[in-house]
Amino acid sequence: MRKIIDKILEWVLVFLLSILVIDVLWQVTSRYVLSSPSSFTDELAGFLLIWVGLLGAAYVAGKREHLAIDLLIQKSSPERKYKLELFISIVVIIFSMTVLIAGGSWLVYTRFYLSVKSAALGLPLGFVYLVLPISGLLIAYFDIDNMRKMVKENRKN
Repeated sequence: MRKIIDKILEWVLVFLLSILVIDVLWQVTSRYVLSSPSSFTDELAGFLLIWVGLLGAAYVAGKREHLAIDLLIQKSSPERKYKLELFISIVVIIFSMTVLIAGGSWLVYTRFYLSVKSAALGLPLGFVYLVLPISGLLIAYFDIDNMRKMVKENRKN
């Protein structure tokens, strides 16, 4: 299951980043070559950047390649390292469940309920903010899976 989610997430990120590059290229071309800047490209680039940033954060969190200050973990004994990594995973899961999933879901719900639309594209902003609970679910899933692997490896030792 994990490999399937990783592969889907990789392809979604590649697709979104490709659209972002094309969008920015069109923005530059229309502004400087055609002297008629496109009205929607700036807003679309911002929305795509939000999606790429949050889904990318979920992806690297799942790979355990995210930015971290791990000085304390490096200097710890194996038992303490194990406990610290479990504690960090629990904190990350709590954060993703409260802020990203619960808070993000509330934000999505209110944007759809209030029918808030973006200025240039006319896109319901609920779709833009939908990435918050999606990335929260992915981060929580990845950290739960990583914790399961850590516990399994620790029992072997």
